[in-house]
Amino acid sequence: MTPLLLHTFPSFTTGGAQRRFVAVANRWGRDFRHAIVAMDGVTDARHLLDPGLDVTFPAFAIHKGETLGTLRAMRGLLRTLRPATLVTSNWGTIEWAIANRLPHVPHLHMEDGFGPEERDHQIQRRVRARRLLLRRARLLVPSRKLEDIARKQWRLDPLYVANGVDLDRFVPSPPPTGLPVVGTVAGLRPEKNVARLLHASALAARHVAHRLLVVGDGPEHDTLVALVRQLGLDAEFTGPIADPAPLYARMSVFALSSDTEQMPLSVLEAMAAGLPIAATAVGDVGAMVAEPNHPFLTARAPEPLADALVNLLADPTLSRQLGAANRARAEAVYDQETMFVSHAALWRDPMARLAPPT
Repeated sequence: MTPLLLHTFPSFTTGGAQRRFVAVANRWGRDFRHAIVAMDGVTDARHLLDPGLDVTFPAFAIHKGETLGTLRAMRGLLRTLRPATLVTSNWGTIEWAIANRLPHVPHLHMEDGFGPEERDHQIQRRVRARRLLLRRARLLVPSRKLEDIARKQWRLDPLYVANGVDLDRFVPSPPPTGLPVVGTVAGLRPEKNVARLLHASALAARHVAHRLLVVGDGPEHDTLVALVRQLGLDAEFTGPIADPAPLYARMSVFALSSDTEQMPLSVLEAMAAGLPIAATAVGDVGAMVAEPNHPFLTARAPEPLADALVNLLADPTLSRQLGAANRARAEAVYDQETMFVSHAALWRDPMARLAPPT
């Protein structure tokens, strides 16, 4: 029988974790059946799933302020669906590990990083909870930094599988004509700190004229649009985009201004698209980009990010060289097929042994 997987997300929006799941699910087609629960009820990413997949979104109600009621609902769904594997995502789904204690379903837990409340320091009660509740699960992480945190602080034995990128869909394009464009692809949430990029762009515009392209949507949209007006920037907000691939072709430089990341898919996509990258030095970004791009990874402040933007925008030849180096690194290290094979093996058996990463 085709195995049924129960996937739980804090939200099934079009963020990095959800886009990775969609890519893996679409790759394997009807090799798996999927039931998806969004803890907040938001399922915006469902339109990215291949129509031929066997996917359901079972009814599930959060009992706000009633932890026991929520746990009973989780247990009830586990008993009703009887999934072959429970796949949970990040801190927002940790309660499923409690609900899954009896009876126990093979459990794969994925951690992709932290919210703004844990930008600099982890919350100790969450550290203790992960240490206790994830002992019986297989912990999967996409970054070496997060792997180190899991070993040293959570005292768990994580498995590292790097994110991958579709090298056929994200491809280099000729440089855009007209004013150069600084682009970013991000959920407009506090931890992405797109406001930092707007301030950096305003500083950079004193030296090099350019436009901004902000791809994505989120709760900070209106605040950021107001800040653009205040700063007098030439900026375009696309809103939610199902497929960002064509938009990288409009960019001269890709920018990431996050407070916290681990292994951002947008950086991998920009690398595959042959773009130079100006980014805050967060998570694994320094290990991801090509070595010549390292000088353009900065502290989490507008001024150094602005300097990186100016240097890249003012030197198109350098930008093209860095973009080519990033594309070559994506081809050598981050082909998504390796990710697909690893995730499918773990969906079938969370305790499966995988070939060591290269």
